[in-house]
Amino acid sequence: MTDTHDTAGGNSTRTAVEDDRDPLFARIPRRDFMKAGAAAGAIGSLAGCTNLLDEGETTAAADVDASVPPGELDEYYAFLSGGHSGDIRVYGVPSMRQIMRIPVFNVESARGYGFDDETHEMLQEAGGYTWGDTHHPRVSQTDNQYDGEWLFVNDKANGRMARIDLEYFETDAIIDLPNQQGTHGACALMPDTRLIFGVGELRVPIPNDGRDLEDPSEYGSTLSAMSADPFDHEWDVRVDCNLDNGDSGKYGEWFFTTSYNTEEAVTESEMTASDTDYVVAFNIPRIEDAVDAGEFEEINGVPVVDGTEDSPLNDGDEPLVRYIDVPTNPHGVSVTPDGEYAIASGKLDPTCTIIEVDQLNEVDDANDAIAGRVNVGNGPLHTAYDGRGHGYTTLFVDSQVVKWDIEAAVDAEMGSADPVIEKHDVHYSPGHLIAAESYTGDPQGDWLIVLNKLSKDRFLPVGPVFPENDQLFYIGDDDAGMELVKDTPAYPEPHDASIVRADRLDPASVYDPDDLALEFISPDDEDNFIERDGDRVHVEMYNARNTFGLEDIVVQEGDEVTIRSTNIEQEEDILHSVAIPQHNVNIKLAPQETREVTFTADEPGVYWIYCAYFCSALHLEMRSRLLVEPAD
Repeated sequence: MTDTHDTAGGNSTRTAVEDDRDPLFARIPRRDFMKAGAAAGAIGSLAGCTNLLDEGETTAAADVDASVPPGELDEYYAFLSGGHSGDIRVYGVPSMRQIMRIPVFNVESARGYGFDDETHEMLQEAGGYTWGDTHHPRVSQTDNQYDGEWLFVNDKANGRMARIDLEYFETDAIIDLPNQQGTHGACALMPDTRLIFGVGELRVPIPNDGRDLEDPSEYGSTLSAMSADPFDHEWDVRVDCNLDNGDSGKYGEWFFTTSYNTEEAVTESEMTASDTDYVVAFNIPRIEDAVDAGEFEEINGVPVVDGTEDSPLNDGDEPLVRYIDVPTNPHGVSVTPDGEYAIASGKLDPTCTIIEVDQLNEVDDANDAIAGRVNVGNGPLHTAYDGRGHGYTTLFVDSQVVKWDIEAAVDAEMGSADPVIEKHDVHYSPGHLIAAESYTGDPQGDWLIVLNKLSKDRFLPVGPVFPENDQLFYIGDDDAGMELVKDTPAYPEPHDASIVRADRLDPASVYDPDDLALEFISPDDEDNFIERDGDRVHVEMYNARNTFGLEDIVVQEGDEVTIRSTNIEQEEDILHSVAIPQHNVNIKLAPQETREVTFTADEPGVYWIYCAYFCSALHLEMRSRLLVEPAD
C-alpha cells in the first residue's frame, strides 16, 4: 500500500511499512524530512512560492518564456565556478546551455591548457599545484558597470588568484599568494577595477615556515590586494580571525568580509564557542596610505600591514580595519547596488545583518553602524539583488530562497520577519545565488540562478556521486513572485557565479597575431624549418586543413625539442592541434594562433604527429612524423 501526496519537488511516495517503522517519517514529506535531519525545528517550512504578506496565499505563476530556439542567442553570459574541476563554466541565460569551459587551475587537453610552454610555465610559476578549486568568478567593472574586459577567480584550495581575458575567453595570468592558505573570497574594488582582492581563509603562521606550530594564537589570515593590469600582487593586510567571503563598497573606500573563529581555535567545538564573530571592514585608502608610509612588514616579498584588532594602526579616529559584531559564524556578505548597505548572512543564525556603510566613518563603535537585522529563515548564506529594493537570500537548511524588502528591514524591529515577502523551495540546500548583474550598480532584475548543493530525485541516477543543481528563476514580476523555470545539473562541486548582459562583451572569433608573444609562421618555405643547436632542436611549421608545414621532423634520442606552430586559417571555428600523445603533447591552435611546446625525445622510434580536432574531410590524413633516431 502506498500513499502519494504533492510536495514542492513533485510527488513523494512513502510506503505503509515506512509509516509503521518511523512515525516521524510518516508525517513529513521527503524534502521536509531532509530539513529535519539538517536542523531541529526546520520541518514546518513553507512549500512552493508563497506570498507571506498575504497570509500564505499562493501567488499566480508568471507567463515566462525561458526558451532560446535553435539558431537564436541568449541575452546573458553566466560565468559559473567549476569547483574542483578548476575551471569556469560559461552558460547562456536564459537557455542554461553550457557554451564553453575555461580552464584556470587544472590542465585541460581540449584547450591545450597546461601543455604548451606558456600556460605550463604560468601554472608552474603560480605554485606548481596539481589541482585547484574555483569559487568566485567576478567580472571587471567601470563606473559600477561590467566592462567585459576581465574575469577574476580565486583558488579556494591553494591560495591563488587568476585573471581571464574575456576577448579570448582564456586564462592569461595567475598569482600565487604566499601568505594565504586557501583563498576563499574574491572581488574587485568598485567603482572601477583598480584592485582585485583575494580573501584568505585558513589561519596559519605568517610566514608559514615551521614557527609557532603549536600556538594557534599566533596564526593569522590575510586580505591580499592585486592590481588588475598588470596583474601584480600589491600588499596584504593581516587579521586574527578566519576570513571568509568578501564584497566591495561602490565608491572605492570599503571592502567587506565575513569572518569566523574569533576564538583563534583549531577544532569545531572551539570555533563555535563564541556568540559572535565579525564582519571585517577594510578602509582601502587608509591601508594604501600605510603602505606608502612604510608601515608594514615585508613577508615573502609582500608588504603586510597589521590590521589585527590590537594593531596600533587601528587606534585613533581613523582605523584601517573595523570589526563589526554579528551572530557567530556568518558566511556571505554583499553590498547593495546603491552602495548604502553591506548585508551579512548569519548561517547559524536565522538573520541577515544590515550595515550602513556611510556610518562606518561616523561612529566610534563600529556596531553602531548596524541599521537592521531581518529574520529570513534557517541557514542564510548569500544575498543577491534585483535593483528594485529587494534582497534574495539562500536558506541552506530550509532549502529555500527568500525575497525580502531591504528598507522595510531597516525600518523594522531588530530580528523581525515582517520584511520577508515570499519564499520559494529549491532543490536542495542552496549555497550561492546570483541575479543578473547583481554585483553592479544597476542589476537587471529579471533572472536569478540558485546554485544548490544537493539534487536528490531531480535527475536520472548516476551512482553515489550525484550532480549538483543550478536552478533558474524568473524574478521580473513582483506581483506574480519568483518562478522556477529550469533545473540544470552541474558536475560537483561548483560554487558561485556572475551574470553579464551579452552586449557588454565583445569576444574575438579569431586571434589577432599582434596579441601573441610568438611570431606568426606563414606557409612560406623559409618560415618552416628545423634548426639544431647541440642537443636542442627548434622546429617551426604552420598548420592548415589537412596539412602540417613539415612532413617529417627528424631528431635524435635525448634531444630537447621545441615545436612552434601557427594555425593560418582565417575562417572562424576551424581549430587544429599538434598532438604527439607518446610525448604528452597536445597544443590547441585556433585560427591565427601561434603556440609552442617543448619536450624531450627520450625514446627512439616513429611517432605520428596529428591534429586532434576533426577539421575537414581529410582530417585523418593530416599527419606528420616525428622520427627519433637512436643515440650513438
